Amino acid sequence: MRRLTADVAVAGNGVLGWSVAVELVRRSPGLRVVVAGPGTRPGSATVAAGAMLNCFAEVTDVTSRHAASQAKFALARAALDAWPAWLEALREGGGPAPAMVAPGTFVVLGAQATPTAVRNFDAVQAALKEYAEPHHEVQALDIPGLRPVPHERPVRALYLEREGAVDARAVLAALEGCGRRLGVTSVDGQVSGLLTANGRTTALHLADGTTISAGAVVVAAGAASQPLLDQVLAHRTPPLLHGTGCAVQTRRHTGPGFDRVIRTPTRSGACGMHLVPLGGGVEYLGATNIVCFDPPEGPRLGVTQSLMRFATDQFDTRLAMSAVRRWHYAHRPVPLDRLPLLGPTGIDGLYVATGTYRDGFHGSPVIARHLADMILTPSARPELLAPFTPVRAPVEDMTVEDSVNLFVSDAVETATEYGMRLPYFLDTAPLAAQARTEAHEALQRLDRPIALHPEILTAVREASPTHLHHLNTYLRTTTPAP
Repeated sequence: MRRLTADVAVAGNGVLGWSVAVELVRRSPGLRVVVAGPGTRPGSATVAAGAMLNCFAEVTDVTSRHAASQAKFALARAALDAWPAWLEALREGGGPAPAMVAPGTFVVLGAQATPTAVRNFDAVQAALKEYAEPHHEVQALDIPGLRPVPHERPVRALYLEREGAVDARAVLAALEGCGRRLGVTSVDGQVSGLLTANGRTTALHLADGTTISAGAVVVAAGAASQPLLDQVLAHRTPPLLHGTGCAVQTRRHTGPGFDRVIRTPTRSGACGMHLVPLGGGVEYLGATNIVCFDPPEGPRLGVTQSLMRFATDQFDTRLAMSAVRRWHYAHRPVPLDRLPLLGPTGIDGLYVATGTYRDGFHGSPVIARHLADMILTPSARPELLAPFTPVRAPVEDMTVEDSVNLFVSDAVETATEYGMRLPYFLDTAPLAAQARTEAHEALQRLDRPIALHPEILTAVREASPTHLHHLNTYLRTTTPAP
């Protein structure tokens, strides 16, 4: 049985785990930091990410309505400012630094956009103006590479100058290389447990029997963090669900392709449809999003089919001739209230950096900076992370009635987006009624109704008795009785 000793042990070898490790050793040379995780990274969101550095492009019409959403947006803005210097710093020690593979982002609104997409496009434009973010409106037909089917031709388009994308795989490799040059130790193995003594977290335990003793432990294992948190914080943190999604990497055969990120506005339950050019004719098309307590064995056929159809119809019909190079499939860590779990836990020596849903990659430089602040100076409490304390009751950013109405409108809009067509003498009332019934059925499974977003409500409706018991125990533990 192998025994290692460190000042800080990090459970998780994705972008957040390695970013925290690099930030720690950069600021405190000589600090002994160990990063543990399986070398193959099964299900890793980082490895599968399109790695869009999108902040304003992710804005929705509800971003400004609740303090927690505003804080999340503030974190994203800070990360947008931090990325250029963060990439340059990865050269430390002589290693290569990945560059932006696609500087700039086009946000397009298609002719058949749903009402939610229209509202979110307007919200993006309003936020750009409010914060004086460099951008300009463009004619959709002037976007290089854009050739959708005629009935999907965009009616509006924005160009965001500072947003874009990096290659997630290259960034992760650069983080690893930089960390190792600075003295970080990497351990290939699955973290299976947290060890505690006298009310303090003291070590990581790996499935192969390895023990890593440390003065501080960081849980940054993405969607795999829940079993570790349950060992010491059972029913005290918002349950983590799996945001399962697939994307496809292709190589151009016909047409020049795109030289900038192109995407649609955020839709309910999913980021917008997006294409990221990776260079050399290689393009990343993403991404689907199905949230569930137990992830399926692989991508679902229907949503995968729709991903390719939407990309071809909305962006470029010539994508139909592209060669498939690789499929990406991974699990995003999605808390019940969709807000990240960041910071100390109330247990001495234990910190959490997970639950970032779709924002972990983009936010990683700032999250790493503030986690390092708190580890190196335990009394530090960065205001930016205050709303995301890991031990909390669910944050509700709307009423229960609002959440039901959102579920209903989302169901109708999704059906329309997927091609539902009705004769002139029928409307969507029967579909809306069915969706309303399903929303109430999901809420009735909870000991105490709470406001949940549509994709979470769907997951609750489909949850197994075991997951439902865990969820209700959490609600009883953290939420006061009415």
